[in-house]
Amino acid sequence: MPTYIMNGRWTTQGLQNIKESPARLDASKKLFETLGVRIRDFYMTTGKYDICVILDAPDDSTLAHALLALGSKGSLTTQTVRAFTEDEYRDVIKKLP
Repeated sequence: MPTYIMNGRWTTQGLQNIKESPARLDASKKLFETLGVRIRDFYMTTGKYDICVILDAPDDSTLAHALLALGSKGSLTTQTVRAFTEDEYRDVIKKLP
């Protein structure tokens, strides 16, 4: 199953209700699970992004659906990238001409 790294920043709305953030995380885990996406790891971070989340999803479309559902709540903006495991990386490199 593909792995994705989602970096997020709290919106003004999200910051105004920051004390509700742990409950929003719990709700997001449940929402994602019903949509076929698993939150593997969650980190609050410093720097450009406020959070970093490691996700597993069966495909890009499923992930996009979950991220749009999350984003529509208004508390977070995200930037997500596909992450390749070491084995996947080695396979990609092996196939180069």
